[in-house]
Formats: sequence, structure tokens, C-alpha cells
Amino acid sequence: MPEGHTIHRAARDQRKMLAGQVLAVSSPQGRFELGAAQLDGQRCEEVEAYGKHLLYRFESGEALHIHLGLFGRFRKSKRKPDAPLPDPRGAVRVRLVSDSHAVDINGPAICELLEPAGIERLTARIGPDVLRPDAEPARAFARIAKSRAPIGRLIMDQSVMAGIGNIYRTEILWRQGLHPDLPGRALSPEAFERLWEDAAALLAIGVKRNAIITVDGAPPSRSRYRERVNIFGKESCPACEGPVERIEIDGRRAFLCETCQPAPDVSVALKKVSPAA
Repeated sequence: MPEGHTIHRAARDQRKMLAGQVLAVSSPQGRFELGAAQLDGQRCEEVEAYGKHLLYRFESGEALHIHLGLFGRFRKSKRKPDAPLPDPRGAVRVRLVSDSHAVDINGPAICELLEPAGIERLTARIGPDVLRPDAEPARAFARIAKSRAPIGRLIMDQSVMAGIGNIYRTEILWRQGLHPDLPGRALSPEAFERLWEDAAALLAIGVKRNAIITVDGAPPSRSRYRERVNIFGKESCPACEGPVERIEIDGRRAFLCETCQPAPDVSVALKKVSPAA
């Protein structure tokens, strides 16, 4: 599933292509025909990200709400005047066409038309987004400080903190020396502030580089695989050279170094899995 930096990058890029323009909106696949017909011919006022959710806001006050989920993707193409648009590739749920570009959205987990009240309900249930300038980190800490749940679960809860995905979770906790089992209520305000600032900085790099890069001072990668991480999927820790443990949190694989991330006195059991699992 795309992490928050991917959605913010999409919002940044598509804002330049679509915002301020009257759009032709269609549903080549046919599963969003009614919503597309309602938005067709309207001006797109804004494209913005809330965590892993993307909102295309229109002049009527309505918004197209997209959540890519595991299989959704965007395809963008430049549009030349008087040239035909490329044929849709695959099952395109929504096609958005401006004077200069076409954006196809394939296979999103959520594709819906929201009225203003629905937009308010959506944004109210999403936690503070580490990449949004209007985020209120104090709201996230208030939830965390009251919780017995482990921090490894809380920072992936999009109603607590929005935007952090599975790889960032492992990397941020390692960088901050925090064991995933640490109960939220045991996290100090100072430790939370460092965690929040680190998350915001790393995801901002992700937006800029269009890749997950958590290694300090990592140069631009020339390889096919642009991600640069410290312990996610690794055998040994780059700091202490000790073994990296593979664990499972809510069915998702994660990694930790028990030397650099000492276990808390009060722990929540995590199921350790073998490297082959």
C-alpha cells in the first residue's frame, strides 16, 4: 500500500496539472458513471492529501475521494491540443482531463463522491498528517499518551497519526531507539516530539525524491531500487552490527534491533516470525 509520501507527491504533481481548470471527468470502466457525470465540466479547485487519502475538490463544494489501497495506481499523460487521448489501460475507474494532462485512476480501494458534510466526516476521522502544515501534533500525542497499545501499532493507526506506513514505522522507531512494544502512555512528550519531527522530515524527503530514504546523507541512487533504508528487510544493524529481528505487528512484517531498541519493562507480546515466513 502506498505510504503517505506517495499520496502527497501525487497531490503535488496533479495540483499542477488539474487545479484551477475545468475538467472532463469520465469513468471508462463504468463503475463510477454517476459520480463522473456529476463532476464533469466543473472546475477543480484543489488537489490535496490527507494521510493516505486524496481529495479532488470541485467548485460545487463536492470532492472526489480516492484511496488507492493495495492495488490502485495513477497514470498521467500529457495532452497535446487537438490530439486524441490515449486509450485507457486496464480498468480505469476515473479519468480526469484538463487542457494539458489526463490522469487515469486504476483500481482504487475507495472511489466516491463526497458532499461537504462527507468531506468533514472524512477529515475528522483522519489523525494529524505529519506532512500537512496545518497538522496538530498535540492531538496525536493526546491519543498516544492515554493508550496502553504499543507505539508500533499506534503510529500506523491512521486515526492517530496519518501518513506513516509499514516501512517508515520500522525505520522511524529504529532511528529514535524505540522498541515497538513500548506502550503509548510510556512515551514522553520529548520523545514524541522527536518522533514526530523525524517522521515529518523523512516523509518530506520521500515526497522530494519519490522514494523511501531513511539513511542520513544518502546520495541519489542510480540503481533500479531507489529505496535506502537502515534495517527494514536487513540482516544486521548498521549501528551496532547486531542481528535484526523480524517481527509481526497486526499481520504486517516489521524489523527491530534489540540492542539499539531495548525492550521496555512493560511489554506487549509481539509474534516473532522466521525469516522464511
